[in-house]
Amino acid sequence: MTERSVDTTRRALLGAVAGGAAAGGFLGPVRGYLSAFAPLSGGVWDAASDDPPLRIASDHGDATLRYDGAAVPRIEADGEAAIYFAAGYAHGADRLFQMDLQRRQMRGQLSAVVGEATLDSDRFHVRMDFAAAADATWDLVRDTEAGPLVEAYCEGVNRAREDLPTPVEFELLDYEPAPWTPADVMLAEKQIAWTLTGSFRTLRRETLRAELGADAAETIMPRRLDHDAAILGHAGATDDWARPDGDASRLPPATSDAENETDRAAVGTDPGLDGWLAGVEPPAWAGSNSWAVGVDHTDSGDPIMANDPHLSLMAPPVWYEQVLRHPDYQVRGVTFPGVPFVIIGENDRGAWGFTNAGCDVIDFYEYETRADGAEYRYGDRWRSFETETRSIEVAGAPDRDVEVKKSVHGAVLSAGAGGDEFRDELGVAWTGLSATNATNGILGITRSRDAEDIDEALREFDEPTQCFVYAGRDGSVRYRVTGRVPIRRTDGELVPGTRVFDGSAREGEWAGYTPYGESSWEGFIPFDEMPHDDDPHYVGTANQRVVDDADYPYYLAEDYSEPFRGIRLWERLDTLVERGDVTPADLRDLQRDVHDGRLEHYRSVLEEARSELSGDARDDLDAVLEWDGEAERGARAPLLFVHFLDAYEGRFVADALGDLDGRRDASAYAPNRWALATLGDEWFDGGRASAAADAFEKARERIEAEGWETYGDYNRTAIDHPFDQSWLNYPRYPTDGSAATLFNVRVEAGAGSSWRQVCPMDGTTSRCILPGGNDGNVYSDDYDSQLRRWANGEYKPMDRAMRGDLAARFVGGDGE
Repeated sequence: MTERSVDTTRRALLGAVAGGAAAGGFLGPVRGYLSAFAPLSGGVWDAASDDPPLRIASDHGDATLRYDGAAVPRIEADGEAAIYFAAGYAHGADRLFQMDLQRRQMRGQLSAVVGEATLDSDRFHVRMDFAAAADATWDLVRDTEAGPLVEAYCEGVNRAREDLPTPVEFELLDYEPAPWTPADVMLAEKQIAWTLTGSFRTLRRETLRAELGADAAETIMPRRLDHDAAILGHAGATDDWARPDGDASRLPPATSDAENETDRAAVGTDPGLDGWLAGVEPPAWAGSNSWAVGVDHTDSGDPIMANDPHLSLMAPPVWYEQVLRHPDYQVRGVTFPGVPFVIIGENDRGAWGFTNAGCDVIDFYEYETRADGAEYRYGDRWRSFETETRSIEVAGAPDRDVEVKKSVHGAVLSAGAGGDEFRDELGVAWTGLSATNATNGILGITRSRDAEDIDEALREFDEPTQCFVYAGRDGSVRYRVTGRVPIRRTDGELVPGTRVFDGSAREGEWAGYTPYGESSWEGFIPFDEMPHDDDPHYVGTANQRVVDDADYPYYLAEDYSEPFRGIRLWERLDTLVERGDVTPADLRDLQRDVHDGRLEHYRSVLEEARSELSGDARDDLDAVLEWDGEAERGARAPLLFVHFLDAYEGRFVADALGDLDGRRDASAYAPNRWALATLGDEWFDGGRASAAADAFEKARERIEAEGWETYGDYNRTAIDHPFDQSWLNYPRYPTDGSAATLFNVRVEAGAGSSWRQVCPMDGTTSRCILPGGNDGNVYSDDYDSQLRRWANGEYKPMDRAMRGDLAARFVGGDGE
């Protein structure tokens, strides 16, 4: 790993620190909070120059660690414990600050190093008690096959922590990282599960129902978007996909929205609670693409699979790439820093990927209370809330006490204020609050030799709910929705999870669920009855609806992503398969597709706006209407279009939602871009045409004020370090794509394709790319070395050979 010029970097650092406050973004609430750097110290420069020892003693046997030209560690050993010890060492060397910051966020310990600005985040994470859920998960995993490997990995992280200079970020914030523990590994898994499945949409929808009425709530946040792009039931599926074979008498009947309503009136959440939760809710944009084409439709006669998960774009990236070589398997792919096993990738027998399934695995409960809120009724009994006062350490300020409160359902959240007209205290049930065994599921996938091994591994994969796509070198293809999905029951009858439940009346119960303990999962959709398809002709996922309700008897989800990517994926994939002889190049080209389907969906809205415009504004609108929908960096039309969409949503929020009972951010209640296009005149002051014309004018004004000429002037790689200093941030490169294209770039949200892989099963080399660099050391030439290629839609080889510069030999015993 080469170094940047220390003198140049020193000047940049001096300028950055002298320039004042640091502001940055890191998976949520850290942005804008890191305002105080520690004084410069010699340790900052030590981090740039010290090399790791080449021989390192290990209690787990011999292993070799090499780094290739893209800073990807390649690790080889005869024993798995030796491999994962070395992997831990590499993670600790390359990503320790990222790992520690994520850990602090989930444990509610950011304020200890950041100060008062992160107190809301810390209070939420302490009250949810993700740390206790991680402890319960480690208690479950400890004595399984994965347990010793997790322990060896943590030993490797801590050895690097001891051997190597402290990363520069710790020097700047003036604190030392604590040892990495197995519970921290479990906590990292909880973090991504919460990012993908934690959602307060049910609360927002019920608040809309209380404030505007049931019809308005259904119009603004519809449960079903009108499209035909569901994942299952498409032409590529087999004849027996997804249809459960169990006893039909126990399956819930299909129900309409009207039948789902209860007699209880909708009650909005307290504005204080609503505002607090809005600041800590995971982003709604988390999604991904994946697809696989079977043997009958490829040029080689072997399947091909592709995956690109859409997550935060960060410096360093959310993923860490690694190659692990064992006598029984060789695997390459990505994991989350702090987690030992490859999560998305390829071994010598097959390749796999994940996309978010959107399943509803969280519910909310209100209670009848007494004894000043210390007790709650649960059925015919009164119970005491489990309560505990914990202290949150705050840098530069007094510590704060927070009450951690729990019920039979899980965490109990409140903003500490509110009246009878609001729900100001809610119980939260979430599958991730229970002990889960995804760790062994991922290990099983890594070790898999065929599709049957994959099937068995996925039985252990209980969080998060994901669409899993696999292609094997034996010709097999798999699609399955993974994870535990609850079957809710009220008085023995099955109900959907679309309302806040009366916890005291024991509505919406999950049989077999134990928060902060080990669940039996007996009241959840059985594994064999989850949506799946064995050996489909071809399959594609883009976070759209998994299956139509009429074809599947269980309630899966309250909401799915906008279907623009799913529709485009099926259009392109159908065409490729109909043509035949699909190649890896075809699927890489599909991953680079930048057609924005929102243009046709909004065409009638734009045409109505045209009559309200004149002169240059009408000319610009005509250019958008004549545009082919390709979101390319050199064009002007996509620049106008995406800013029109933003302004049009803003106009809807102002006209239809107003201050929405004084809530902090009414835009959180805005419809998605699919539903927004369907709203008529009654939702806009002065009608839809006038609102659209006004939005188009505002888009033009913003573009002129910013000095943008083409889409690429705006659509750039704005990927920043948490400290948001120029010397730490990645370069800005123009790129193609939008939030609604398969080549996914979400500039305003700081998100997009966080990893791309295309894996043919014919023996040719797979291809991949990261949005940045694998090395988290800002002094390394590999800190951002892949970013330009990522922005340009290029790839690098994804081989599993043992090559590169020797970094360390791990030797048994004392290393002599």
